[in-house]
Amino acid sequence: MIFLRSFLFFLSLLILTPPFSVIAVLTFPFPPLARYRVISYWSRIALWLLRVLCDLRYEVQGCEHIPATSTIILSKHQSAWETLAFQSIFPPQTWVMKRSLLYVPFFGWGLAMLRPVAIDRSAGREALKQVTDQGRDRLQHGLWIVIFPEGTRVAPGETKRYGIGGAWLATHTGTPVLPVAHNAGEYWPRNGFLKYPGTITVSIGAPIDPAGMKSAVLNEKVQAWIEAEMEQIHRRGKAGLARDSASSM
Repeated sequence: MIFLRSFLFFLSLLILTPPFSVIAVLTFPFPPLARYRVISYWSRIALWLLRVLCDLRYEVQGCEHIPATSTIILSKHQSAWETLAFQSIFPPQTWVMKRSLLYVPFFGWGLAMLRPVAIDRSAGREALKQVTDQGRDRLQHGLWIVIFPEGTRVAPGETKRYGIGGAWLATHTGTPVLPVAHNAGEYWPRNGFLKYPGTITVSIGAPIDPAGMKSAVLNEKVQAWIEAEMEQIHRRGKAGLARDSASSM
């Protein structure tokens, strides 16, 4: 049944994405926030399909930490799920990503309309300048910026080096950072086809003011919070499973 449900979800997205890509391109004359509100319906439909077809839901802890002004989100990256769900959890946003993704048919066309911070990762220090210049512009236009500092999806229980780009943008624009942890990879594994039923936990930390901080120090502080919270999410999940097992005996 998990395979069948996952296949139906895949088929639904396959049918849904091309017409939505055309709609996304047609939003070009509108301001960025208006484009976002139209295009983000694709992710909302995808989340609905996950709930109905795959019985995959989510809960959010720490909503009270979400500020009213544009913020930089630095998040754990385990799955494709968070790229969908964050559009429902947080205010209008865009993402820091490698420029080549914009050339992917249909999917990349829609992304381009959302004014992502598209960078050349091989450019070294020049990439930091690209992040700062484009990021400052997006923030000034009222968009939040989502950055996955590990740069790629990592399996549950694993950690990769946190890139400094997000912290660099925060310290050079004076923008608060919102750290986010979640366990989406336990239900929708990286590069995985199967989507397992259950409830994903998203935990939002208190905003971190970068004032007076060096980028490296801010980056370490964000990493420490996210990785510690990942441990807590895992422990709470194990405790919940144990309670469920005990009550069913």
